[in-house]
Amino acid sequence: MHDDLITRAEAWLAEDPDPQTRDELARLIDAADVTELAARFAGTLQFGTAGLRGELGAGPLRMNRAVVIRAAAGLAAYLRRQGHTGGLVVIGYDARHKSEDFARDTAAVMTGAGLRAAVLPRPLPTPVLAYAIRHLGAVAGVEVTASHNPPRDNGYKVYLGDGSQIVPPADAEIAGEIAAVRSLHDVPRPDTGWQTLDDGVLDAYLSRTDAVLAPGSPRTARTVYTALHGVGRDVLLAAFARAGFPAPALVAEQADPDPDFPTVAFPNPEEPGAMDLSFALARETRPDLVIANDPDADRCAVAVEEDGEWRMLRGDEVGALLAAHLVARGATGVFAESIVSSSLLGRIAAAAGLPHEETLTGFKWIARVEGLRYGYEEALGYCVDPEGVRDKDGITAALLITELASVLKERGRTLLDLLDDLAVEHGLHATDQLSVRVEDLSVIADAMRRLRERPPTALAGLPVTRAEDLTQGTGTLPPTDGLRYTLDGARVVVRPSGTEPKLKCYLEVVVPVPERSGLADARAEAAERLATIKRDLSQAAGI
Repeated sequence: MHDDLITRAEAWLAEDPDPQTRDELARLIDAADVTELAARFAGTLQFGTAGLRGELGAGPLRMNRAVVIRAAAGLAAYLRRQGHTGGLVVIGYDARHKSEDFARDTAAVMTGAGLRAAVLPRPLPTPVLAYAIRHLGAVAGVEVTASHNPPRDNGYKVYLGDGSQIVPPADAEIAGEIAAVRSLHDVPRPDTGWQTLDDGVLDAYLSRTDAVLAPGSPRTARTVYTALHGVGRDVLLAAFARAGFPAPALVAEQADPDPDFPTVAFPNPEEPGAMDLSFALARETRPDLVIANDPDADRCAVAVEEDGEWRMLRGDEVGALLAAHLVARGATGVFAESIVSSSLLGRIAAAAGLPHEETLTGFKWIARVEGLRYGYEEALGYCVDPEGVRDKDGITAALLITELASVLKERGRTLLDLLDDLAVEHGLHATDQLSVRVEDLSVIADAMRRLRERPPTALAGLPVTRAEDLTQGTGTLPPTDGLRYTLDGARVVVRPSGTEPKLKCYLEVVVPVPERSGLADARAEAAERLATIKRDLSQAAGI
C-alpha cells in the first residue's frame, strides 16, 4: 500500500506543470507522509453536473493545473466528438487563487485540440460568461470559480452552446473523455493561439441589463452594496449608473477582489457574520435596502430594516417579491423554481394565469424550462432575463429588486409591506433550512440511509401524507439523490449538497392569514411549527 501510494504520487509529480504543487507534492513524498498522500490519491475529483469543485492542492483529489488540464482535454474531446471541431469555447474566471492560471490552461488545451478559444479580459462575474456564450455563438463555455465556497477552494463550471450549464448525459460523457486522458504529455498546449477578449462583451452584457427594467420606472431607492471580496463591484456599479439609480454606498472593507476573503469566515451572504459590515454601514447611511453579491456575483442577497434592525430576506422572500413585481408589470411566460424553493411562486403564477414548473435543484435545470420568463432558487439565485443569461444573475436581480423598492417607495411602502400583501392573499409561506456541514461524508450517507429505511410518519404532529424517494425520479422530474415529504400544510425536502460537504433539509409551512391583523399570530405559529419540524427531522435523520 505504502509503496503503491508513493509510486502513484511520483508518477503524478512527473507530469505536474505547476512548480507550486510540484514542490508541495515533493515534500510529502520526501516525508513519506502516507496520511496526507492517501487523502490526495484515494481517488479523483469527480466531474459532475456542477463540473469540478474542490480544495486547491497537489494530487487528483485536489483542484490544480494538472486536474484542470485533464478536464479541459476531456471537454475538448467531447466537443470534437459532437462535431464542433473549430468551434469557439469562451472562458471566464473569478479572482480566486489560481483562477487565471486555470483559465489560460483551458484556452491552451482548446487551441491544441483544434478548437478556438477566447478568454474574458479579466476576472468578471459568472453571468457575463454565461451571456458571452450565446452572444459570441460559442459551442461551449467554462467559468473558473468556486462561487461562495471557502478561500481554499476553486472550481470549474461548464456550459454548452445553449448558454446553460451541462446536465446528464453530457456530464457523464465528458467525465468518460477525461478518464480516457492517459498522460498530460499527450495533451497539446500551445503557448499562443487563443484570443483575449476586450470589453466589447462586457459592454454588450451591460446594455442588456437595461432590458430588465420597465421604461420610465422610478429609480430612487438608495442602497448599500457589498461585493464580499468578489468580482461584482465594478459591473454592478456600471449597471446601476446606466439605469439611473443612486450610486450604492460601498462596504469599503469588502469592495476589492481578495481571494483570501479576510473579513468573513465564509464568503456567502447566508453565513453568520458575512453581512455584519454591510449592516453597520446601513445603520450609518439609512438606505432603503442592502444588496450583496457572492464572490462570482451570480447570487444576490437583499436585506431590509425591520423594527429598527437590519435583517436578510430569505431567498424565497426575494423570489416571491420579484415574481410579484414581474406579474404587476404584465410579464408573460413560464415561472419556474426548483423543488427546494417555496410553493408560493406557484400560487402567484396561478393567480396571474401563468404557467408554473418545478425542476430539480440548480439553474442547469431551471434555465432549460421551455418558455421560461422567470426562475429562482431559494439559495439567492434569480434568473430575471433568460433571453440574455440562462443562469442565475446577481447583477440583473439587484437591478430588478431595486426597481421594485423604488416603485414601492414612491407609494410610501416597502418590500415588507408587499410581503404582507402576499401572505394575506396566498397564505403565509414560511421557510427554513436545517443544514449540517460535515468533515466525514459518510455522515451524510448514513443520514440518507436512515431516512430511507425508517421514513418519518409525522413531523411536528403533522402526518406525512406522501413520502417520495427521488432516486427513481417522478413523472416530471429526473432521478436525483433526494427525499420529499408532503404534510398537511407543510413540505420537507432532504438532499446532499452538490457543491459543499453538507446535508441540506428544506422546510416550508403554510399558514392561512384570513386578514391582515392576523399576520403576527400566523408568523408565530409558523415559526413554532418550523422549529418543531426541524427538531423532529433531526432526530429521524440522526444528525
